[in-house]
Amino acid sequence: MPPAISDVPGVLVGHAHDADALTGVTVVLTPDGAVGGVDVRGGAPATHETDLLRPENAVQELHAVALCGGSAMGLAAVQGVVRWLREHGYGLDVGAARVPIVPAAAIFDLAIGHADAWPDPEMGYAACAAAGHSDAMGCVGAGMGATIGKALGMPFAMKSGLGTWSETLPDGTVVGALAVVNPFGDVWREHGGLIAGTRHPERPGLADTMALLRDPRLLLAFGGARGQDLANTTLAVVATNGRLTKAQASKVAQMAHDGLARTIRPVHTPFDGDTVFALATGQREAPHLVVLGAVAADVLARAIELAALAATPLGGLPAARDLA
Repeated sequence: MPPAISDVPGVLVGHAHDADALTGVTVVLTPDGAVGGVDVRGGAPATHETDLLRPENAVQELHAVALCGGSAMGLAAVQGVVRWLREHGYGLDVGAARVPIVPAAAIFDLAIGHADAWPDPEMGYAACAAAGHSDAMGCVGAGMGATIGKALGMPFAMKSGLGTWSETLPDGTVVGALAVVNPFGDVWREHGGLIAGTRHPERPGLADTMALLRDPRLLLAFGGARGQDLANTTLAVVATNGRLTKAQASKVAQMAHDGLARTIRPVHTPFDGDTVFALATGQREAPHLVVLGAVAADVLARAIELAALAATPLGGLPAARDLA
């Protein structure tokens, strides 16, 4: 099977989606617990329980990360994830009960499919029930409604999706990444050309959003884009089987953001809620953070490329494969 984040021992992945409404949920499960960190850099995040992951706060483990479509409404799916974990006996032992810890974040996908439908608790539960070793990519789970390149509005955007990748280091440390790629900007190969993004308004092919931002003639069209077309966000989870503290996991999440910067242009804009979670399942001694963070950025960059390359045309939008 192709490399995937679920190659990391202790990590399972499940997807559920509505192919008619074009929205969905992806759950990264660590049912036996993992140390977590997070770094939020976009200007328009929609998140849940991310404060728990701050190093100075008391909770030391989490049991899942939920990546949701549906903007803030889609975060309701978290309740289904919590219910599944509780029913299966997973959670933080607080004496009176086990309390599942489930941070989450959402993308804005309401401008494609049906704007009156979003993930709910049943969809979150279904994603957990489907969890296992998954190398599914493209228009699955939270990637069902993901799009790329909205500088000129949705009529000139392209379809995106979800990507995953992993790498095993010589010492046996596994580093994996999963990304739901829904940026305002374009997706580029880290060592190559433009994969997908804003389509040119006057000729076939891609416009290059960075060129649009510098073009006085096209800036008028950019300025007229509607607010709903400028709501975006790339979400990612990186994971390792190494042992980390919360502070170290947060540092890995920070370094992993370089994977976004190498492949999405522009990135971390006021219109994106870019968020990276980092998980450590703790089965082995971790390599130095310099190594772990650098590899996490590389693996995440590859996952982002694959999210664009694996997408299929949906909702009236073409995908990268249509440009070949």
